Amino acid sequence: MNSSMMIEMVGYAGSVLVVISMLMTSVVKLRVVNMTGAVIFTVYALLIRSYPTALLNAFLVVINSYNLWRLLKKERQYELIDGKAEEPYVCYVLDRYREDILKYFPEFHMNPAEVDIAYLICNDVSLAGIFLGKKTDKDTAEVILDYSMPVYRDCSVGTYLYARLPSEGIRRLVCEKAEEKHGAYLQKMGFTLENGRYVKEL
Repeated sequence: MNSSMMIEMVGYAGSVLVVISMLMTSVVKLRVVNMTGAVIFTVYALLIRSYPTALLNAFLVVINSYNLWRLLKKERQYELIDGKAEEPYVCYVLDRYREDILKYFPEFHMNPAEVDIAYLICNDVSLAGIFLGKKTDKDTAEVILDYSMPVYRDCSVGTYLYARLPSEGIRRLVCEKAEEKHGAYLQKMGFTLENGRYVKEL
């Protein structure tokens, strides 16, 4: 492979990463991948001596770095709101995000009769997550749904929720089934696998 072809490959790699970043649902991941693509494109532009293109992408690197720093630095303030599974807003959220929910909870189906715990986790006025559960004991709840909105998937919603649940009388969570990605998340959040189910003491 000659040097000209290698330079072209650098340009294609930068283009692919920029396109991929536009498909990201997580704002943090979007910024990271877009910034990486911009860095590669800057190098490519310098190699072909296209200085205006290099300058443009260098600015994109700076902009992405700044916004990423703001996203990671900002401390989110969450609130826990008690709700009901049959409430119109809860039903709307579940329907609106059904396709994404089924990626992590493939067997999820909404049956209000099976849900006696429903919490909305909000950041200011924005919905950050939704938790549906069923009391199986005085202080134990079975997790039916523990879903975070795509832009809040940095574990902060779960961290807040699990810290608050004891004050709501829930000291133990049990998740009977978990898809592979969700199982990895549960283990990251301190759940342990016991007899085929995930358990967390709060």
